Amino acid sequence: MRIVTAQELESWLASGSVLEKDGRGPKVVALENGLFLKIFHTRRHPILARLQPAARRFDKNARHLQRLGIAAPHVVDLFWINRARGLSGCLYRPLPGQSIEQLFNSDPRHVMQMLDSLAHFIRCLHQQGIYFRSLHLGNILCLATGDFGLIDILDLRLKRRPLNKWLIKRNFQHMRIYLKRRRLENFPLDELLRCYERAD
Repeated sequence: MRIVTAQELESWLASGSVLEKDGRGPKVVALENGLFLKIFHTRRHPILARLQPAARRFDKNARHLQRLGIAAPHVVDLFWINRARGLSGCLYRPLPGQSIEQLFNSDPRHVMQMLDSLAHFIRCLHQQGIYFRSLHLGNILCLATGDFGLIDILDLRLKRRPLNKWLIKRNFQHMRIYLKRRRLENFPLDELLRCYERAD
């Protein structure tokens, strides 16, 4: 991976719009050219971070999903921001759509009508051995086509077999915790689970 210059990074941050950040700084920045800059802050030891760059894992997961026919961000560039610290980044084309959380906040009845298709999408992920620990309403997008896609896929893990019951249960437990943290307890998660159990 190339090493991005300080001037290039500063230009991106100065002209772009920060969409997500934490105490360590910007994480996702929308650039003027329509691409998104994603910065992977890491708590891993720099040696491990250099051996397995987060940006490369993100790109690998995105390409695997796309091969399976699942919409995911399209990465166009990978780079080091600070190689000594293991800080990597990428530029990607964002998916055109709205998260389920955004849709639920604006039109809960519309989301209720799509529970069956959403449950089918999640079941297909599990059947294809995709364990996405951060699977929640903010990371599932409803696309203009009516299909679904995934974003923020760094911690996605690819299994050789369909997920077992324990991992499926963990996935939905994480979603329940997310709903509580986001104060979305009125989301019909139990009904989504029933739809999941009925899904083919």
